[in-house]
Amino acid sequence: MNEIIIATRASNLALWQAYFVKSHIEKNFDIKVVLIEITSIGDKVLDRPLALIGGKGHFTKELEDAMLEGKAHMAVHSLKDVPTYIPDGLSLVAITQRQDQSDVLLSHKYNSLDELPQGAVVGTTSLRRRMQLLSKRPDLKVKDLRGNVNTRLRKLKDGEYDAIILAFIGLHRLDLLKDIPFVEKLTFMLPPMGQASLGIEIIDNNPLVYEIAMSLNDEYSFLCAKLERDFVSAIGAGCSAPVAVNAVMEDDIVTIRAMIGYPNGTHIMEHTLHSSMEDSDELGFELANIMIKDGALELLKNAEELAFKEEMPHRL
Repeated sequence: MNEIIIATRASNLALWQAYFVKSHIEKNFDIKVVLIEITSIGDKVLDRPLALIGGKGHFTKELEDAMLEGKAHMAVHSLKDVPTYIPDGLSLVAITQRQDQSDVLLSHKYNSLDELPQGAVVGTTSLRRRMQLLSKRPDLKVKDLRGNVNTRLRKLKDGEYDAIILAFIGLHRLDLLKDIPFVEKLTFMLPPMGQASLGIEIIDNNPLVYEIAMSLNDEYSFLCAKLERDFVSAIGAGCSAPVAVNAVMEDDIVTIRAMIGYPNGTHIMEHTLHSSMEDSDELGFELANIMIKDGALELLKNAEELAFKEEMPHRL
């Protein structure tokens, strides 16, 4: 085997991530790396919220199909876009070191969330962000925001929104923060599973591809991502429900916190668990079970129904 083929989405951020992995592999292994760019359905359909086109799996399915068809050995994903279900024949084996997981408020007019006037229009695609934003500022108008990072920033600059919310890490990787007059990290906002890590998905039964992928794995990030993904899988949460979950480790103590609620910022349920690292393997499932006993499944069902109503702000 003298080359490895990596499938990637064609957006600027996805290509940055794929070239980051390519550089690492070529630096550490005597093998050629080839990228194939694929436009996913999530990148094509921009006139509807993600929840209405089947969710985040539409950012990964075409890449997975390419691997299953023998056209690629590996795919590089933003981990937050990877569903908890992985198709037979493929494995999500490596998680890169987690970086800054912050969400940021961006504006050309206002310095911070607190300075946004009543009724200001804020753009975000994420129901998770919508839930947490409206829990703090129920007076704001939330408008759906689709497109790649550059498209979203152009819409902000053109005045379609008073502010928008994006992940810090993508803006940082593409060196776009310098072009935005006002940037505020939203420290109160709990991230989604896997934010600020890359997920390396590979074909099964290829020892060399596995070895290469594992050279990118960060043990701490892998553990935290596993617990977050276990929680989301156990609670059955899809993209049509606002869900935030974050696991962190400090001094061998693992803490996992989750939040679910309505897209309008009401009926929020939160819970936190702690464990030693050696006893943490089931922590994500344990947290899900506790929240299910507290009524999380009914809450999520109601949240999904609310998310699809025509009067919801994200349909504007």
